[in-house]
Amino acid sequence: MFVSDFRKEFYEVVQSQRVLLFVASDVDALCACKILQALFQCDHVQYTLVPVAGWQELETAFLEHKAQFRYFILINCGANVDLLDILQPDEDTIFFVCDTHRPVNVVNVYNDTQIKLLIKQDDDLEVPAYDDIFRDDEEDEEHLGNDKPSGSEPSEKRTRLEEEIVEQTRRRRQRREWEARSSRSDHVTTALGKSSGLPPGPTSDRTASPCGLPRTCHLLGTMSAMVMFDLAWMMSKDLNDMLWWAIVGLTDQWVQDKITQMKYVTDVGILQRHVSRHNHRNEDEENTLSVDCTRVSFEYDLRLALYQHWSLHDSLCNTSYTAARFKLWSVHGQKRLQEFLADMGLPLKQVKQKFQSMDISLKENLREMIEESATKFGMKDMRVQTFSIHFGFKHKFLASDVVFATMSLLENPEKDGSGTDHFIQALDSLSRSNLDKLYLGLELAKKQLRATQQTIASCLCTNLVISQGPFLYCSLTEGTPDAALFSKPVSLNLLSRHLLKSFVYSTKNRRCKLLPLVMAAPLNAEQGTVTMVGIPPETDSSDRKNFFGRAFEKAAASTSSRTLHNHFDFSVMELKAEDRSKFLDALVSLLS
Repeated sequence: MFVSDFRKEFYEVVQSQRVLLFVASDVDALCACKILQALFQCDHVQYTLVPVAGWQELETAFLEHKAQFRYFILINCGANVDLLDILQPDEDTIFFVCDTHRPVNVVNVYNDTQIKLLIKQDDDLEVPAYDDIFRDDEEDEEHLGNDKPSGSEPSEKRTRLEEEIVEQTRRRRQRREWEARSSRSDHVTTALGKSSGLPPGPTSDRTASPCGLPRTCHLLGTMSAMVMFDLAWMMSKDLNDMLWWAIVGLTDQWVQDKITQMKYVTDVGILQRHVSRHNHRNEDEENTLSVDCTRVSFEYDLRLALYQHWSLHDSLCNTSYTAARFKLWSVHGQKRLQEFLADMGLPLKQVKQKFQSMDISLKENLREMIEESATKFGMKDMRVQTFSIHFGFKHKFLASDVVFATMSLLENPEKDGSGTDHFIQALDSLSRSNLDKLYLGLELAKKQLRATQQTIASCLCTNLVISQGPFLYCSLTEGTPDAALFSKPVSLNLLSRHLLKSFVYSTKNRRCKLLPLVMAAPLNAEQGTVTMVGIPPETDSSDRKNFFGRAFEKAAASTSSRTLHNHFDFSVMELKAEDRSKFLDALVSLLS
């Protein structure tokens, strides 16, 4: 069930209990976790934190700890599946689920005893009515049975028989109406059929339709970090650090193209008011800020990745937005970049050294110069609404800088630590006291962005992106540089989105510009497995729904392919390399 009063029905319930936190391995989940940790520390709430990267880890961790805890909090996992069916908990176990994944499973919505959903109901949840999806068959069978009338007179028997026929006809009509409503309520399947050619699932033989099937479509609602910040604000316990974590959580979803531009701008407006409230100071002696204080500010900044911690040239070459529009994988694209720099009047010596070392006279008007020249070269969205944080005068970070750094720490390809070690390191990097870890994350992020653009250039120059009919397909081969990096789900997802953007700008085929992309990368050579991800078409549409989760499941089932759907993002899966050919044939047939 949806929790309407987060403070009373959630926080005050767990405040006096010992709770277990299951936190997914993504930046938004980490930010929500940091906010909740700060609240728990303020009120001396006992808790245990367990990072989980997928469904198998969640089930294993729950089995290990279920005897010690009654209250469990799940962050960015659990809302879009039947949680009770997967975990099989005791009847007195309570789950509080704060999850951005959609659609929300209706069994979770209508379970008012064990599942408590910490989800904003002003999101477009499209939850069908209870009567449209659940129906009691026993009652129908009882009324539709051929019971003999008790009357003895022939006229009385005829009257009773006529009444029963009328009653049966009425109930059959009601049942047909319910099935029609159930079919309409299966909004995911209907949308899937229209958007990607998948046939709708059967509904006529179901009496308890679990609408919101686990892998039908994938989209995101309000960020978990913002939900937790709203809770802190309602309790008047919000701090500048919590506000910054909410900002980073929002920026993470925007960087990964998982929310619409309209949703991003709306949430930025909400957070901007909180930034003004927390960081407003009068310029007098009583309100003077200390030298090393934390300041958060709203600004229109350049759409360039890590440019303040890199050289301007490297940032231009390794940012998806500029690399795709300049077509930097080609000689002509490199010439256009030189023309762009010449139009701004910036010497190559200046743009190729660290941003911090550039002449102050150039840096003063740099944003205006870049925006003016970018408009001439067809890049009208070069500046975007964002936020920055200052730690004293020396350390300044944009929200996107922190997102890239934390993301790189989470999926660090180095084999000197486990997934839990990387999770803890990424979580620590969000604290002001661990700036050394944040700077380490920035260096890893630079390597990842370079590897991403080099891989994109290789794929486009060797024509690895091919049309399979209803979708585009690209496969990284074993031995590809940085293949180990792209075996991780978030890194592969980011590579796929950036590759599709670049492909759209490079191809002259109008039809291909409207197709989604399926991408595969080697995962484990010894086991012969690959990671596969599907992403929606690169369009200006506000619809960011990803329907590949259901398509992958159907294609695997029809061909008996050996797959593993372990990720919380259902558009990512693991597949045996031997089964790839027949799996792709089934996927083409399914989506055609």
